[in-house]
Amino acid sequence: MNREKLYNLIKLKRSFLCVGLDTDMARIPEHLKKSDDPVFEFNRAIIDSTFEYAVAYKFNLAFYEHYGSKGWLSLERTMGYLKSIGNIFTIADAKRGDIGNSASQYARAFFDHMGFDAVTVNPYMGRDAVEPFLRYDDKFTVILALTSNQGSSDFQMQKCGNKYLYEEVITRTSEWGSPDQIIYVIGATKPDVFAKVRGFAPGNFLLVPGIGLQGGDLNSVCRDGLNEMCGLIVNASRSIIYASTGQDFDAKACKAASELQRQMETILNNRKL
Repeated sequence: MNREKLYNLIKLKRSFLCVGLDTDMARIPEHLKKSDDPVFEFNRAIIDSTFEYAVAYKFNLAFYEHYGSKGWLSLERTMGYLKSIGNIFTIADAKRGDIGNSASQYARAFFDHMGFDAVTVNPYMGRDAVEPFLRYDDKFTVILALTSNQGSSDFQMQKCGNKYLYEEVITRTSEWGSPDQIIYVIGATKPDVFAKVRGFAPGNFLLVPGIGLQGGDLNSVCRDGLNEMCGLIVNASRSIIYASTGQDFDAKACKAASELQRQMETILNNRKL
């Protein structure tokens, strides 16, 4: 899925919602734990109940990797299910960052084998750690710039010459690839930076975590974060998938996703996008 197709999907669904499938076995409803693959069964129910309102699904790999081969199987089955439905943007939230030879193998794993549309990458090791991901046509490298966690200020908000480090990351990496290749992570908990970010990256999509339980505000993000192609993918994970831990978990997830979608539709309409 390229940038134009992603924008068309946003216009079709009147939404720029990404549902984070950070599936924790400890929080899966009890009645699903009797199945052979509770993580997959949970994911499938969440997808079925939110697909109408979401343009993307994001998988935090930590919630799958710690189960070993069984976790990878659940991930592969979920990706297979999404592919069977089609017309959805998929993000591997893997936060990989390694030297070129290793980065090439990570890119093969997530793009070739798993079939993700995008993967999150830590740019700390520099250009050769990012370029292997940029070699893929119609795939996106999602670069960590300014994250939503409290510790982001330890490095990302430190001055690097006349810029903050996150600004230098955006400036430098934008020379390596186009907006058709690069998405930046900008946390919703930092709403005041979006105007400045748009100065450095006017055409790029931004992946925005932190709406919901982390306290980010959707309207504040959209005020300066939207561009002419929307340019935002706003992620919500726990506030949707764990809206209930009972047998009505899928219905409550549907309600939470639909409420966010309605807010997004209003914002898009007001901006005439």
